[in-house]
Amino acid sequence: MRLLVTRPEPDDERTAMVLAGRRHDVLRAPLLRIEPLPEADLGNGPFVAVIMTSMQAARAIVAHARKDELLTLPVFAVGQRTAEAAHAVGFCEVTSAQGDGADLGRLLAARLGETAGRLLYLAGEDRARALEKELASHALTLQVAVIYRAVAAEELAAPTRQALESGRLEGVLHFSARSAAVFLACARRAGLLNQAVKLVHYCLSRQVAAPLTAAGAVRIRVAARPEEAALLDLIGPA
Repeated sequence: MRLLVTRPEPDDERTAMVLAGRRHDVLRAPLLRIEPLPEADLGNGPFVAVIMTSMQAARAIVAHARKDELLTLPVFAVGQRTAEAAHAVGFCEVTSAQGDGADLGRLLAARLGETAGRLLYLAGEDRARALEKELASHALTLQVAVIYRAVAAEELAAPTRQALESGRLEGVLHFSARSAAVFLACARRAGLLNQAVKLVHYCLSRQVAAPLTAAGAVRIRVAARPEEAALLDLIGPA
């Protein structure tokens, strides 16, 4: 199957390698560029735990002056990949919600509902608010620190545009609602929106699929769990 992977570097390469190992023809086209914000204001501690809903948060904290202070704290991560990224940068006590932001919020409420202290949420500039909405109903104090931003591409790279024009693409993988929206916007600017919406769209969650549904895409497949492995299971071997 001829597939397009739109997630940011370096994760696009790993995903492409897995798909290529299953004998798919893969085109990489990152539509978001991640920029860490090493001068981000984390606010005043002390904090009782760190929260992450993206692997990018773990990577971004590496360059922050307060990294060593945070490494001593327990981490609550949205899913397994984010948990692994937290371990990789030096956090020792990491718990995964194995789900989405709402699942993470429920886990935090169950584990820390009686805790008197501040939670530090290492967040992206553009993010879903599921976690913040979930915690708003519980007696937990959340400090949000934006430590990275995702800069959107303005246009499709030439190989992607040519693949859409020629009808060589069959499917596209979407890992975030933002990247799905950027894909549609870039396709529209190139005059290729009709070709784009006709592809099979493999989405990490229903939230990720929302911009595609709104644009008229009907061949949408949603992962059983918001994890890369579940998304790749939708595709299977060639």
